[in-house]
Amino acid sequence: MGKAPSFDGVTIHESAYVDEPCEIGKGTKIWHFSHVLGHTTIGENCVLGQNVVAGPHVQIGNNCKIQNNVSVYKGVVLEDGVFCGPSCVFTNVNNPRAEIERKDEFRQTLVKRGTTIGANATIVCGATLGEYSFIAAGAVVAGDVQPFALMAGVPAKRIGWMSKQGGKLDADLKCPIDGTQYVENDGSLTEA
Repeated sequence: MGKAPSFDGVTIHESAYVDEPCEIGKGTKIWHFSHVLGHTTIGENCVLGQNVVAGPHVQIGNNCKIQNNVSVYKGVVLEDGVFCGPSCVFTNVNNPRAEIERKDEFRQTLVKRGTTIGANATIVCGATLGEYSFIAAGAVVAGDVQPFALMAGVPAKRIGWMSKQGGKLDADLKCPIDGTQYVENDGSLTEA
């Protein structure tokens, strides 16, 4: 096993692989059996749990938490503060076949700031997940998701709204955690 490159202020477990070139921000931790492929950028204060694969050519923002057994493939962009639950899945081709190479058909998936993706959820490539959206465990997201939307089911449908703090909003649209008031206009949600 080759020695991983050294990054100032970064913890890389001895069983993890980090290919060069890549950029990793201070305070980030990369745990057991994970692999960061070349041309990947990881921000500050991130945690990549056990058996995480990131890259190649992936962008991960600051303060992201990627739980065990997640692969973040080429074409996926995680903005700041994204949480990826254990074993969630990102696809990169819409109609894969083992006998047909489709690497030139990778579709970008954009996961915007503060989004939570639950355990075992699947995000089909080409989707944009809006800021602070919340994807329930086991959901299958096959299209764009509005900011603050709570998505569940197969295929995923909006079943409610979530606050920035991660509180499920009732009919009054007031965050049960910090009291922030939200307003619904034309089927979308914003802070009041």
